[in-house]
Amino acid sequence: MTEATLEPQAPRRSAHPGEANPYFNPFFYFIGKIITATAFDVIWRRQVIGKENIPAFGSPVIFAANHRSLADPNLVGSAIPYAIHYFAKEELFHVPLLGWYIRRVNSFPVKRGEHDVGAFKSAIRILEHGEGLLLFPEGGRRLDPERQWKAKPGLGMLACKTGAVIVPVGVTHSDRFTKLAKIRVAFGKPIPAPPNATRDQYQELTNRVMTRIRELCQ
Repeated sequence: MTEATLEPQAPRRSAHPGEANPYFNPFFYFIGKIITATAFDVIWRRQVIGKENIPAFGSPVIFAANHRSLADPNLVGSAIPYAIHYFAKEELFHVPLLGWYIRRVNSFPVKRGEHDVGAFKSAIRILEHGEGLLLFPEGGRRLDPERQWKAKPGLGMLACKTGAVIVPVGVTHSDRFTKLAKIRVAFGKPIPAPPNATRDQYQELTNRVMTRIRELCQ
């Protein structure tokens, strides 16, 4: 993410989940959620802890998680009691049927490998509606230990510009998903963004969140 010339605004509480996305289809979203949650709980014996740390729907919240598997968005999202929004790489939206479907389950496009101001503005719009957003601050799947637990200041900047709280999420053993390993998803206590933050504070907040995510994975 990159610096955007946007002034923070007071979040507007949504009347219902998905209001920030005109394509949102609650039937597709919640049917998919029920199916995936059941599979994770039964086949992968998913353990979800810290659900009491998930804010009630209607306030802007960023769920920030580590990323080791393609299953991570569903592993986290299906553990949250209301609909949230997701980044997905832009190429997926050009795939027939798939692109149509993922828009309706609250995914929005992001250009990988570059500063995507459009995606950043979409994220701000979602949070200003008082809805939830899942982010992977590491920027993508990180299986190389040398590249893990490192993130740029985009997470902190987004939280500071919107007043959103950040809920750190530690996902354990999703890198062993194909081996049917037992998976744990741990939600930490919400971390508020400091008011009138500077650019240095964006990175400090991001680093603090990454440290907490790592602790939740232990």
